[in-house]
Amino acid sequence: MKILGIDLGSREVKLVVMEEGFIIEKKKISTMQFYRDYCAYKDKIVVDFEKLKLGKFDAAISTGYGRNNVDLESFTVVNEVKAHVQGAVYQSNLRDFILVDVGGQDIKIMQVEKGKMMDMALNDKCAASCGRYLENMAQILEVDMDRLSTYAENPVALNSTCAVFTESELIGKIAEGIRLEHLCAGVNYSLYKRLKPMLTKFKGNRLLVAGGVAYNKALISYLKQDYQNVICLKEPQFNGAIGCCVLAHKKRQKSREGATYVLS
Repeated sequence: MKILGIDLGSREVKLVVMEEGFIIEKKKISTMQFYRDYCAYKDKIVVDFEKLKLGKFDAAISTGYGRNNVDLESFTVVNEVKAHVQGAVYQSNLRDFILVDVGGQDIKIMQVEKGKMMDMALNDKCAASCGRYLENMAQILEVDMDRLSTYAENPVALNSTCAVFTESELIGKIAEGIRLEHLCAGVNYSLYKRLKPMLTKFKGNRLLVAGGVAYNKALISYLKQDYQNVICLKEPQFNGAIGCCVLAHKKRQKSREGATYVLS
């Protein structure tokens, strides 16, 4: 059985094809390009599967950012948090952990025990603690995201709690002649400072990191000061799409056993 899982993010759309529990294909497309080039609009959003060149599949599951954006024709919609939890269990082979997912415009933190979510926290109100914030700061500093992520030591203080005001504050620090590596470290540390109060509400020593910021080496180094075990998922940006496939695979297994399994 081939399953297509799709995670419609605010910045990128992630697609995963799974067969018999194994990932056989994955791809990323910018959100703008996906809706513009691969979708038509009728009663529901219709995806052009031929253009995507993913082949045929037996089930299609969607999740992601924005309830109206993920209701695609021929897809079953699943809860975003549930998809991310199942993706993390699949990728890590662990069942007890704290999962933090920092997306382009939101943060999700989930306490998982015995493979099930027990508690969660969301922040989708302010971009100052999301991936888009790092992109904007990197653009101001005229560095790419990979280079930005390498600087962790001697961070300059950036105290604004608003993404817009932090941009102005950063420009002021540039004008003061502060070295680039300290400015980059300050950006990374400011993201960590915004994450930490959310994370301290959850008990545990094992932290799994999903989303694009899992590639931010500086942020991971800061988190390792707080947790005995920090694990970046192997495919951090595809975690939600993987979880979609896992949920559909589990439903199929349960139906074979004559049991009922609710996807959403």
